[in-house]
Amino acid sequence: MDASAVLAFALREPGWNTAEPLLVGSLINAINVAEVTSRVMAHGASLAEARLLVSELHLDVASLEPEQAFLTGELHRETRAYGLSLADCACLALARARRLPAVTADRAWADLAIDVEVVLIR
Repeated sequence: MDASAVLAFALREPGWNTAEPLLVGSLINAINVAEVTSRVMAHGASLAEARLLVSELHLDVASLEPEQAFLTGELHRETRAYGLSLADCACLALARARRLPAVTADRAWADLAIDVEVVLIR
């Protein structure tokens, strides 16, 4: 799960209702949790509220394993032209490592030529 999908749900942005059934119990990496935390706090939430959001969604938070860290760096270089952040690439690296689809609100991901299934929520 990319931070953008969690944020779309939390902030009721376009696509939130598509993201909602995909979120509960989804796998997300710790870097994307940090991004969610930062963004919801920028919208006025407290740290406790950010923790509650992740907790209530029962998100399975994965650490960034060393091999995924290297893949994240490689993906960041490969996707630079599409404007992906390091957190975006960490999400894709986790999806590739676990052979899972990556769920995102970021339409640029649809154009990526990488070995990861991308599910767009909007």
